[in-house]
Formats: sequence, C-alpha cells, structure tokens
Amino acid sequence: MNHKAGAGAGAAPVQGQRLHAWCSDIAGGVRLALQVTPNAKKSQVIGPQEDVLKVRLQAQPIEGKANEALIRYLAELLDVPRSRIVITHGHTNKRKIVEMQDASLTADAVMRSLLALVA
Repeated sequence: MNHKAGAGAGAAPVQGQRLHAWCSDIAGGVRLALQVTPNAKKSQVIGPQEDVLKVRLQAQPIEGKANEALIRYLAELLDVPRSRIVITHGHTNKRKIVEMQDASLTADAVMRSLLALVA
C-alpha cells in the first residue's frame, strides 16, 4: 500500500512531488499530465489525483472532439494560443500528456492558475 511512499525521502516530500508530478517545465514551455473525462455537464478542472490533474470536458470522445475541446479549454484558461498546445501522448486514452510551447509559461504559474479553478 505504501510502495510509492517508500520510494520518496519522506511523507512531506512525496506529497510535494505529487503536487508537481502532473505539471513540469520543459524546454520552451510546460508539460501537463491529465486525466480527461468527456461527456461532462460542463468543462472544469477537478483537481490533482496522484500523478495527474483531473479535467472534465463537455465534449464527446468522438472523432477527436474531446481532444480539440481540451486544447481549446487549456488555451482559454491559460491564455495560450491553441497552436502552441499539443497532445503528445494519449490521443485515444483518458490519460494524456499535453505540451504547451510558450517561453513565458512556467510550471509553477500554470499549476497555480489551474489549481485556482478547482471547485
């Protein structure tokens, strides 16, 4: 049950790592690890869970509509052009890796912005 906790240096650092595990700096931008739930009543950020940020989308998971909605939603929330947001992994999966290429973005700023939206 505590297998993951045993890998860290202690309880507090593991919690800190989990808060940051879903949002990290990359060269020229930020990478997000998301778990997306389509067909929601409204699009919203649910909050972090383990190593991902949970997001609900109003779009259906048909013909890439949910992926397009995810990119639009993140672009609107973070004020980043849609052309700068790419789903790099998980196109047909609920778990996705999204990269945002914008030199002005930092993982800390993105994390604060998204967590401020948690209901």
